[in-house]
Amino acid sequence: MKSFNYKRHNDYKWVMVIDLDRCNGCGACVIACQAENNIPVVGEKLALQKRTMSWLRIERYFDGEWPNLRVAFLPMPCQQCDSAPCEPVCPVFATYQNPEGLNAMIYNRCIGTRFCGNNCPYGVRKFNWFDYELESPLEEQLNPDVSVRSKGVMEKCTFCIQRIRRGKDTAKDENRKVRDGDIMPACSQSCPTNAIMFGNVNDPHSKVAEMAESKRRLLLLEEHGTHPSVIYLKGGV
Repeated sequence: MKSFNYKRHNDYKWVMVIDLDRCNGCGACVIACQAENNIPVVGEKLALQKRTMSWLRIERYFDGEWPNLRVAFLPMPCQQCDSAPCEPVCPVFATYQNPEGLNAMIYNRCIGTRFCGNNCPYGVRKFNWFDYELESPLEEQLNPDVSVRSKGVMEKCTFCIQRIRRGKDTAKDENRKVRDGDIMPACSQSCPTNAIMFGNVNDPHSKVAEMAESKRRLLLLEEHGTHPSVIYLKGGV
């Protein structure tokens, strides 16, 4: 098996490893992501029109027929591709790859063409159709570290970049590099089965660097040459 191939970025290259054998489809990661990143709940009507805003979804796959039926779950965040199809089609360079391998967004530059969403083979980008307002006092639940996006822009998973920045700032104040386990995105922190691991794959002693070489490794749509930064460990189905 070939080694996990990725671009050599600066000191950090952030990677997420998801163990499909451990995922039970509970949805805790989805709710945690929604709360952490100020993602609106659109309501039943818009949900039926496929206008949900969740940055993370859980795919379900079935094997066999009832009663001998098995279900496998696959969490689907932004894959943070090293060769991201979403980036070259943006006419205003609102999305780009930052020095640490993340497909970042500049929300106040986005003009909502949705080219990036159409070009994403994973379907993880969301278009903000409306300005969603929370009735008082529900606005107090908003995370002050994350901007509230306005209508007409594309948005997506950022690997909780605000937590990455906080972890790097703490490490800088202590005159060291980020240690393995210092940073946990909301989805990883909330997972009751520890199915989601996160870290710097440039650190050879990190858990994700070890898992990146696992024989169970699976990269989604690897044949498209997107070089995703989300690694799945194959489950039993």
